[in-house]
Amino acid sequence: MRSHRPLPDSNELLPRYRSIVPEWTRFAAACGRPLPTVIRTNTLRATPEALRERLLRQGYAVSSISWDGTLFEVDRPIGSTIEHWLGLFYVQEAVQTLPVIALDPHPDEAILDLCAAPGGKTTQIAAQMDGTGPLIANEPSGRRQQALLANVNRLGLLNATITAYRGEAFPLRARFDRVLVDAPCSAEGTVRKEPSLWQGASNGTIVRLARLQKRLIVRAYDLLRPGGALVYSTCTFAPEENEAVVAHLLSIRDAQLMPIRLPFEASPGLDAWGEEIYPSELRGCARIYPHQIDSGGGFVARIERS
Repeated sequence: MRSHRPLPDSNELLPRYRSIVPEWTRFAAACGRPLPTVIRTNTLRATPEALRERLLRQGYAVSSISWDGTLFEVDRPIGSTIEHWLGLFYVQEAVQTLPVIALDPHPDEAILDLCAAPGGKTTQIAAQMDGTGPLIANEPSGRRQQALLANVNRLGLLNATITAYRGEAFPLRARFDRVLVDAPCSAEGTVRKEPSLWQGASNGTIVRLARLQKRLIVRAYDLLRPGGALVYSTCTFAPEENEAVVAHLLSIRDAQLMPIRLPFEASPGLDAWGEEIYPSELRGCARIYPHQIDSGGGFVARIERS
């Protein structure tokens, strides 16, 4: 049973987004609830059915996530189980699986995860690749590399190579079929576990990160082969870090923004914010709010190189 804490005052909760979030009352209520514990089956080592049976035998209540057969919600923390240490699953918010679903990796493709730590999306990509094909997991921070290495080893990835370049300076010698940029961001979408973000990130933080994000998305696009696909994602609500970053890429490269296909109905991207007007195709991006899938919040855009 998940415990509850007092709801934040909805008048104080992320006030700058009140005009763009649908069903504000449900959104505010969701932000005041603890996150469910969700796990993603590591299909390189177990089937969802086998994992479910193992957990049921240990007394866990295990509920399926309707839109993804590899995801389960469990009723209590699960990181100390032998199944965890054997790499049979990865504890991961449901919303955090969506960028890889949008990326749609396939076996034997060359794929780059440009901002890879702590490894949740890297390990999800590897599973969808059936462990075949070159997968580069890039992480410049030595401290964060430790978590990435631990998860790559625990989940048994045999096709992953870890690199340590600054993402915006990743060497252009290589070309990839697909690139994921799960960008460093102000993380407002994690408000359910970070009450300090109930009033939002500071403007200085948003502006600083948006500069980096624009450099990352351009370098990621330049690393694509013709016909390749780029997914840009964040766990924040700030348009400056989401639609504005994608609009920046569209303004300086001949990039094609593709409509997002997710297994449920998300909110469209914005075509305006304050005095800023974005290209109308930005509505093809996806905004995900906590009340829509009982998870955190996020943003996902898919771009293709002609």
